[in-house]
Amino acid sequence: MPYITIESGLLTKDQKEKLIKRLTEVSSEVTSIPQEFFMVTIKELPDTNIGIGGKTIEETKKEFRVKNNK
Repeated sequence: MPYITIESGLLTKDQKEKLIKRLTEVSSEVTSIPQEFFMVTIKELPDTNIGIGGKTIEETKKEFRVKNNK
């Protein structure tokens, strides 16, 4: 049974449903394994628990918003 796991920041219910659907569809298409055999899990992490380049995602998002006036 193929197992797909994705780790990300917090997602909405709609985003999770779309990710599960599309990951399953594409993986089934590429591998020729029926969709019914795929298992997908999503592990959500708060932005303060993920870092890139020595900064938390929370800090990076704040800097991006300021830079792009959003």
